Amino acid sequence: MASNIIIYTQDECPPCTFVKNYLSEHDIEYTEKNIKNAQYRNEMINYDAFATPFILLKGEPMYSVDMDKINSTLNIEN
Repeated sequence: MASNIIIYTQDECPPCTFVKNYLSEHDIEYTEKNIKNAQYRNEMINYDAFATPFILLKGEPMYSVDMDKINSTLNIEN
């Protein structure tokens, strides 16, 4: 499922860490792209995203962390 979730992150970003930990706790694979890499930063900007975490959830951009959407899209029950 890693290709279904891409998280653009940066160092020392508590919301980034929260989302990554949450997905890991639910055994959901993801691809992390740290924007200190210029290529990843440019990819994120191409989506008109200027804050992290920026998430591509099954190809759909998520500009802010929406846990309800993450849970429903990935069938996570709490």
